Amino acid sequence: MTRDGPACVAALPRGLSRFRLRHAVRLLHAGGLIVYPTEAVYGIGCDPRNPQALRRLLALKHRDPRKGLILVAASEDQLAPFLHPQTRRAAYMTAVRESWPGPRTWVLPCADDISPLLRGAHDTLAVRVTAHPWVAALCRVFGGPLVSTSANIASRPPARGLLDVRRMFGAGLDIRRDALLSGPVDRRLRPTPIRDARSGRVLRKG
Repeated sequence: MTRDGPACVAALPRGLSRFRLRHAVRLLHAGGLIVYPTEAVYGIGCDPRNPQALRRLLALKHRDPRKGLILVAASEDQLAPFLHPQTRRAAYMTAVRESWPGPRTWVLPCADDISPLLRGAHDTLAVRVTAHPWVAALCRVFGGPLVSTSANIASRPPARGLLDVRRMFGAGLDIRRDALLSGPVDRRLRPTPIRDARSGRVLRKG
């Protein structure tokens, strides 16, 4: 992964300052968690290559590690190291690419060395190329994809604002090592649908 540079932050999405963006990325590289707005709800994420951060995220959400996590990226190229080498040449990728960038999450065969903390009890990984300007900016400056899971405790409704986040997680988030970014979400939308690319089966409705 690459560190942030001037070219990556030349054009910032509205409402996201250069300082806040770089601060969030520094904390990600240091193993922190970030809370940030996505299309419909607030998300919470971390560096997908940091096992300590992944374990902390799963514990914070009380999430069953067997379920796996979602990766969100600014481009398909950022996801390539996490996918099986043959995945990008598969016929079903036509439908996947037609839906990206956008609020569509797909389950794809993952690389053999992907941590069970990411893929859960599966040989696949849920991934998305986002059209959300804040999330895309985070991924570009971070230099790779981020774990993106709804900011909620398992079985509870996802947070739609930072106040919801603070009420739900309390002292579980530390402003000295974690970044909390306040921004807009479209409350009319639902969390992104998830579909298995190989079978076309809908795993989560949007």
